Amino acid sequence: QVQLIESGGELVQPGDSLRLSCAASGAAFSSNALGWFRQAPGKEREFVASINWAGLTTYSGDSKGRFTISRDNAKNTVYLQMNSLKPADTAVYYCTTSYRSNEFNFWGQGNQVTVSS
Repeated sequence: QVQLIESGGELVQPGDSLRLSCAASGAAFSSNALGWFRQAPGKEREFVASINWAGLTTYSGDSKGRFTISRDNAKNTVYLQMNSLKPADTAVYYCTTSYRSNEFNFWGQGNQVTVSS
């Protein structure tokens, strides 16, 4: 069974940095795309970043230049390095993968990131 477990979310101040991790289990993910989405209170879930099997990355307009997605296939783990955090980045962050699919079809439980002074 495919499982994704996020970690690293916490309360930080504006301007701080934070790194989220997502450990995948239940299959080998080296050939799958991995991504991060987020959902703020009262808003729909939105795309943040993704990385494909070859390491090609894609970012939302808001995350580009501040966030960096990376993967360690040996550890079946994907990371999201977030710099220059803003209160608007406050959300539950979800890890996802496209396992045997062209769409993201497995999701983690979510990890809260709060940016506040």
